[in-house]
Amino acid sequence: MAASLSIVPAHAASPVFNDITFGAQIEGGLMANPARPADALDFGQFSPDHANQPQLDQLTLTLTKPVDDIGGGYGLGANLRVLYGADARYYAIAGISDKLLSGRYQIMPVFANVAAHLPWLTKGGLDGQFGVLTSPMGVETLDPTTRAFYTLAYTTEYSTPFEHVGAIFQWHLDPLLDVQFGIDTGNQTSFGRGDNNAEPAGYVGLSGHGLAHGALAFTYLLRIGPENSVRALGMRANAAQRVWNDLNATWQMTQSLNGTIEFNTVHDDGLHASTYSVVTWLAWQMSPDLTLNYRGELYRDNSGGFVTQFQSDTAYARVLLGAPAPVSNAPATTYGALSLNASWRPKLGHGVRLFQLRPEIRFDRSLNGTAPFNGFRNCGMFTFGGDATLGF
Repeated sequence: MAASLSIVPAHAASPVFNDITFGAQIEGGLMANPARPADALDFGQFSPDHANQPQLDQLTLTLTKPVDDIGGGYGLGANLRVLYGADARYYAIAGISDKLLSGRYQIMPVFANVAAHLPWLTKGGLDGQFGVLTSPMGVETLDPTTRAFYTLAYTTEYSTPFEHVGAIFQWHLDPLLDVQFGIDTGNQTSFGRGDNNAEPAGYVGLSGHGLAHGALAFTYLLRIGPENSVRALGMRANAAQRVWNDLNATWQMTQSLNGTIEFNTVHDDGLHASTYSVVTWLAWQMSPDLTLNYRGELYRDNSGGFVTQFQSDTAYARVLLGAPAPVSNAPATTYGALSLNASWRPKLGHGVRLFQLRPEIRFDRSLNGTAPFNGFRNCGMFTFGGDATLGF
């Protein structure tokens, strides 16, 4: 997570304000593509999508008020993170951030919510967040310091949601198991003109941590709800369900080696399309500052309708609402991807709370003979580069 810096307001004597923290973080990077695609875009990539071009991925400012006891076992807090950069194009929330800026660098709230602890049902009670939320589904997150790689897996980009407006709860059954559930307006939609259909969507699932003597953690989430726009499909969009399934587990094999695996399926009734995938990660911590990472993925897009290249800075946000936008799709394709990197996090001090460098190489390939890469000229794509992150 981003490092945080305590704020001491003028009225800091009040316990209501003296635990507020503030954090700032900046990330930028580049992935080079020797094939130099004619459209200057790396097919199937969100961050980064422009071949051979450096970019500011994100500048984030974070304000956190931890959940504090307000009496009777209840607790209350708040979280706010605002992001400016290229990543905001793909994590946009319709009706909230999609019209603020239209260039390569846009602005969005990553989260803006009230957090509460409710002493209900079990000894552990419930923790809930209400407002703008990041999706709980999947392994890779928007924060570059909590995921292994600069680039994202196809599963992350096309088969897990990104942002929500709604509520999510964690019900602590016991010290090892939690039930998760929630309801929202849809993936990256809000209310009114920012909603693409008239129905909500929601989650239910189970997570475990500290299992197998502390070595094993897992999360399974099922998400159901219509995600297509009435503008694109007509009124049947309100009833056309998208069903997402995601199961992931992490195993700490030794003190320096851990592995993660993710299984994912998505079926969309409105698009008559499905995907399924498996992603594996290995992380070897060679020293306190240096970790070597592997990621391998097999991703099947049964119709060619999910893996989409968005060819303008506003195309992704427009597609959310069913508006016309310049995009390109490959035929039904089975994608294989292999990524290798090193993550170096030296302790610099002098007010710098976090510094991270991640050089990366990546190999993508169609495994069924299609040619989706480099302007639809090649069945494979090789990219290399990396990113740097600085936190205060």
